[in-house]
Amino acid sequence: MKHIFRKGSDLAAPTLLLLHGTGGDENDLVPLAELIHPGASILSVRGNVLENGMPRFFRRLAEGVFDEEDLVFRTEELHEFLNQAAVNYQLDRENIVAVGYSNGANIAGSLLFHYANSLRGAVLYHPMVPRRGIPLPDMSGIPVFIGAGTNDPICSPEESEELKQLLAAAGADVTLHWESYGHQLTRMEVDASANWFAETFNQ
Repeated sequence: MKHIFRKGSDLAAPTLLLLHGTGGDENDLVPLAELIHPGASILSVRGNVLENGMPRFFRRLAEGVFDEEDLVFRTEELHEFLNQAAVNYQLDRENIVAVGYSNGANIAGSLLFHYANSLRGAVLYHPMVPRRGIPLPDMSGIPVFIGAGTNDPICSPEESEELKQLLAAAGADVTLHWESYGHQLTRMEVDASANWFAETFNQ
């Protein structure tokens, strides 16, 4: 997978796995890493699927309707990429925290839904429920921050609450942060996630 790796100055901090939204690329969220934890190593990945020329992490059938077969395949692909990247870059595989926006948040959520301990934690900006009706792995002790908008036309408040409940039922420690905006990523929620990250990972 096309990606950027940058070794940080704080090697004890979690590596930040940066996952862009539809139409973005591996450069998009790099500035966010500086806001969340400046010393962290970053692994920023470009999605392998194109939709009308726009990179994504998995296909969809329509707005808000995921191609579940492709989602499962691409989630496995990303999981295996992380395993290999940990070897290549000598990363602690058990100390990776995903930071994803929109489509990137959805593939990060899918990692949590499909693979126990693939992530140490996650910052999910405007995620949807990746899949329904499947048994979830034990997520005990995994902290998750969800940034949501009360007026988000793509991801409804009900969907945000549903995702929180599903993650919490699997044992995750979920913080749901609301902003009175739409689907765009706001500085306020990034700042809130940075505060959450500092408190959660004792930086």
